[in-house]
Amino acid sequence: MQVKVSPVFQIFEQQHREAKELFLALGKQIKSKKVIELSGKMAFLELYSDLMAKIHFEKEGVGIDAFSPFKKLQKNLRKIHHFKLVEKSLKVRELKTGLTFNSYRQFLENHKKALYIETFDLIVGSTLKSWDDFLQKCHQASKGIKPLMINTAINQIIQEELEFLHINQKTQMDSRVLRDVFEGMRMVIMLENLLIHLGFNPIFVESIHEEISALKENMKPWYSNHLELQSLTQFLGEKEDVQKKYLDWVKEQRDEKKSLSSQVEKQAHQLFSKILV
Repeated sequence: MQVKVSPVFQIFEQQHREAKELFLALGKQIKSKKVIELSGKMAFLELYSDLMAKIHFEKEGVGIDAFSPFKKLQKNLRKIHHFKLVEKSLKVRELKTGLTFNSYRQFLENHKKALYIETFDLIVGSTLKSWDDFLQKCHQASKGIKPLMINTAINQIIQEELEFLHINQKTQMDSRVLRDVFEGMRMVIMLENLLIHLGFNPIFVESIHEEISALKENMKPWYSNHLELQSLTQFLGEKEDVQKKYLDWVKEQRDEKKSLSSQVEKQAHQLFSKILV
């Protein structure tokens, strides 16, 4: 008797197929738009492997291990995405001030060249076998899964993520914690959307969903600022003499980060007071 494959696998299969197509396209030329698209696809593929690992927790080699061949690629894709945000901030700054930041631009160009070459070599140096193996492992893991098992596993992963984010409401959130909050909210949204797609009731009511989505969206400018300040600080750290235009810029970045951090921290505390027990 043939074991049925869970309908949830169809979602994975589509995402896997689209991710593989993007991967092949990037093997011809690295384009930032396709990099960002692939990064989003791989975030789901990793989440799906985590879901399979949660369901088959008693079995070895299911889930996280299946995704491990893509970890390095995923990390580089995120680096390129982050770089594009930083590159955009430089363009905005030059338009806003009418000044040029040639030495910083060259610093970014050198970083971009090295990152793009490393990522391209990583792609063309790999084989499609890892993609086929990953698909096969997830297909096998998706057999015989009952809807209730999926529902339970998603609930467990969300609960574990929220417990990880269970922060003392009196403690100020630093950059690391806020970054974890941003990633955590993205994961929760993906899992909740998966539940709804499969016909299950979402864990949170609509008003909480709206707050989670609002927090994630409001954290985007904070995250961009965090990356921009990180990059600019690294650049200035290598300089003996720093021009005033750079000092003015980094001061504005720090002031902006302080303001944005205060806003998202307050919003996060308000949300967590409702969803964390």
